[in-house]
Amino acid sequence: MQIVKDKKIIDDTWSYVTDGAELVNGNITISLARWNQNHQQLLAHEGKLGLRITPNDTVDEMAANLHRIDLIELEFPDFADGRLFSHAWYLRNRFGYQAEIRATGHFMPDQVFYLSRVGVNAFSPEKTEYLPFVLSNLDDFTVKYQNSTN
Repeated sequence: MQIVKDKKIIDDTWSYVTDGAELVNGNITISLARWNQNHQQLLAHEGKLGLRITPNDTVDEMAANLHRIDLIELEFPDFADGRLFSHAWYLRNRFGYQAEIRATGHFMPDQVFYLSRVGVNAFSPEKTEYLPFVLSNLDDFTVKYQNSTN
């Protein structure tokens, strides 16, 4: 599968491991709940580790461990829920998170420009045929009226 990262279409090297599923080798993302339950075991994992967060998760509860996390996935269950925009902004601006923040799930290509403004630098749309639209929407506007993370 492919994603858009840093304004390029690249191959995705990450796998999401659902709660209760056996861990696999390589770069994995897990839920915040699984991290909270098994973080000591997860730190011994061979490969990079990422967290998938939902709108209901609280960014504050992961702040102390962000230096151990190589990817934060923002899972959009619905394009109308904007809480993940705030999560991305907090990660970049309040907590200084510098690694990849990826939007995944039910976001719309029209939201990509605004997601990039709050710190999202990678996008995994529902359908791979949306990748060109995601890429083109990153440059929707050339004039910005307020400061942001980019």
